[in-house]
Amino acid sequence: MPSRRHGIASDLRDRITTGHLKPGDRLPSEAQLAAQYKVSTATLRGALTVLQAEGLVEKLHGKGNFVRRSLRRITYIGGGYARDLHRAPDTALHITVRTTKIRAHGALTALLRVPAGSPLTEFLCLSYEAESPHSLARIYIPHDLAPAAVLNDPRPLEEASARFAALHPASAAVRETVNARLPRPEEASTLRISTALAVLAITRVTADKAIGRVVEAALLVLPGDRAHAVFTTTHAINEGQTER
Repeated sequence: MPSRRHGIASDLRDRITTGHLKPGDRLPSEAQLAAQYKVSTATLRGALTVLQAEGLVEKLHGKGNFVRRSLRRITYIGGGYARDLHRAPDTALHITVRTTKIRAHGALTALLRVPAGSPLTEFLCLSYEAESPHSLARIYIPHDLAPAAVLNDPRPLEEASARFAALHPASAAVRETVNARLPRPEEASTLRISTALAVLAITRVTADKAIGRVVEAALLVLPGDRAHAVFTTTHAINEGQTER
């Protein structure tokens, strides 16, 4: 038998999926919903947490709980994003980029294969759909390898993606590690998602084999309610063999 919180979540889910509650609608206050369902506030919040984890409801600090609008899907293809092109143009993503000079520390020293304290350039990239945060990326580059065009170009990232092309030469080798986990508190806060919603965390390290150095380490955080990953493997066929 389902618990009370799951029963409440199921009822609210039905109201959302049938259109009785529409995207952008504000739900009654938690106190009102608790009184309506005759449960404690703690039980009601548990039900809302279930819906937040499913991506149906979002809680905006100081404003309340809202039925979340459908967000554009992200398809992660080894080496970068491919956005869902089936959505209307007015839902286009835009990206803010904050550039900071930092010193290598912790895991960054191992990822970039540099001594602790080495100067790095950090690019904090946050994508938005309308006013809603959509995905998060932190890109780290050894400062001496960051081209001036990358550091000084004021254009938004989506209008200047070629800035990073110099960091991915033909001789580059890319290693990606993908795992699903719960978001860290600062990630949940930045992306405005529930701490119970799993994220797809991707660590991408790019090395230039010609110079024997790591040229970029990227830490990507994609909320699990709007992202999936696709990896394609091409098998080479030896001469004389027939593909089956």
